[in-house]
Amino acid sequence: MQYLLFIVSDPAAPEYVPEEDNIEEWVAEVERRDASWTGSRLRPPSDATTVTVRDGRTILTDGPFTETKEWIAGFDLIDVADLDEAVEIAAKHPMARFGRVEVRPTWPFE
Repeated sequence: MQYLLFIVSDPAAPEYVPEEDNIEEWVAEVERRDASWTGSRLRPPSDATTVTVRDGRTILTDGPFTETKEWIAGFDLIDVADLDEAVEIAAKHPMARFGRVEVRPTWPFE
């Protein structure tokens, strides 16, 4: 089953400690498990463009679609047996300590 891991900033989380950021180890483990499909960092919300279509008009808005202090900093798409395995992988991501990792199952089209 595929799960999307949203890597989310969290202003209330402990301060980021670069020496404790083991992202390379995390990526290597996920790849070793053959669970990784893709993943990437995302530019900050200030670089976002929101697209809305109303009455046939395309409306572009600079910035994120929501006003919040948290923002999605990256994502990983994994393919694992079940939610328990997805949570195990998410809990090992460094941002689970310095931010949050939201685990969401994909909903494939039939």
